[in-house]
Amino acid sequence: MLQLMKLEMKKCKLGWYVKGAIIANIVMVAMLFLASYVSQIEGDVELRNSQMMLSMASAMVRGTFIVFAGVLIAKLVIEEYKNKTILLMFSYPINRKKIIASKLLITATLTFVTVLLSNIFVIGVFFILNRYMLVIPNTITVAELMQEGIKVIPFAIAAAGTGLIPLYFGMRKYSVPATIVSSLIVVMIACQSQPEFSLATFFPLQFALAAIGIMIAYYGIRNIENEDAL
Repeated sequence: MLQLMKLEMKKCKLGWYVKGAIIANIVMVAMLFLASYVSQIEGDVELRNSQMMLSMASAMVRGTFIVFAGVLIAKLVIEEYKNKTILLMFSYPINRKKIIASKLLITATLTFVTVLLSNIFVIGVFFILNRYMLVIPNTITVAELMQEGIKVIPFAIAAAGTGLIPLYFGMRKYSVPATIVSSLIVVMIACQSQPEFSLATFFPLQFALAAIGIMIAYYGIRNIENEDAL
């Protein structure tokens, strides 16, 4: 399986993903500073709280890379069905299920790793720069950082599972736009945040969505022998 994943990653040339992730991280740090600056001008105490900024950063990171997961699924799976290039892979003496499983494992693994690393980068850079720019008055404590660090891993696991949901919509008509649009809709649900109650930090919902994504991947792999490239 690892060999299949390595071959798939070489074939698809995922340099665009790395470049996109770097740009996304820089943009997210800038957006956090912009939100903090605007709240400073408007006197919005809610957004000038370190805990709120941590939650916002976490939701932004997960939302961004769930969409990236949708794009990965579109490129690794849906486009190959649409262009019939999957037929060539299916002609190899390799189990079809393993081929599709390797593609979905790449998607889930990259999502998990990028969510994890991006949380560290975005939060770290924001609060280091805040020491000099003071866009939020209260500095983050070690206890808050440790608490956030504990939450990052389960949220990254949840994002990896949730990122597989677009597979269902994409496979219905082998539609790339449907795959990407569905990932945006999933993000709107998973990362919704209100001052009164935030779905983005509600663990039961995050893991329920992850479970749905894993089930979709499981049934997609199990039924792959019955799928035909149209």
